[in-house]
Amino acid sequence: MDNCMPQKIDILITGVGGQGVVLASDILGDAGVAEGYDVKKSDTLGMAQRGGSVVAHIRMGSSVASPLITKGETDLLLSLEKLETVRWADYLRTGAAVVYNDQAIPPLSVSRGEAVYPGDSQVALTVASCTNDFFAISGEFIAAGLGNLKVLNTIMLGALSMFLPFSPDTWNRVISNRVPGKAVDINLEAFRAGRKDVQRQLAEAARQAELDGIEEMHKHGDSCGC
Repeated sequence: MDNCMPQKIDILITGVGGQGVVLASDILGDAGVAEGYDVKKSDTLGMAQRGGSVVAHIRMGSSVASPLITKGETDLLLSLEKLETVRWADYLRTGAAVVYNDQAIPPLSVSRGEAVYPGDSQVALTVASCTNDFFAISGEFIAAGLGNLKVLNTIMLGALSMFLPFSPDTWNRVISNRVPGKAVDINLEAFRAGRKDVQRQLAEAARQAELDGIEEMHKHGDSCGC
């Protein structure tokens, strides 16, 4: 076990039935074990077969007792559907990171007119009230570009991997062991695509911060007459 490993990592994966939440949690759990963590996890499927909410709790550390994460203690939230991001936002700790799939799958309550699906601005505001580190991934679009919509969960895992101290070899190995042999290559490609998307967003944010800093320096220079 690496002496520099975090004391604990609490991760929620949310989505709806058919999106591969359980497989994603299995891969993540395998990766944690491979990296030397004690891992406990719990999957709650509810009415998953009908497109209902699915959530997986994954807890990692040197020693983990309970598989369930307490509200306000989640370090990382990976959401495969936008509404699920809002539903589970109160589980985030201050400074947590959120990665969500920018896709709407309205539940039956919305389809029946009993509820209103939140708009993009409401989703962003809800998440922003908990953390500044959130990343919207066009997972369905990326999956379509790869020619296989079933790899959405692996794309999103790739995005999440940017915030976990696991080696690329570990991810490649556990993904290859979990998916069918004929699907290994496309899933590894999907994982890299998700990771690359977050790398792009981080680079863009860094460039914008640099530009903002330069602008602030110019404003300061103009105001002080230096």
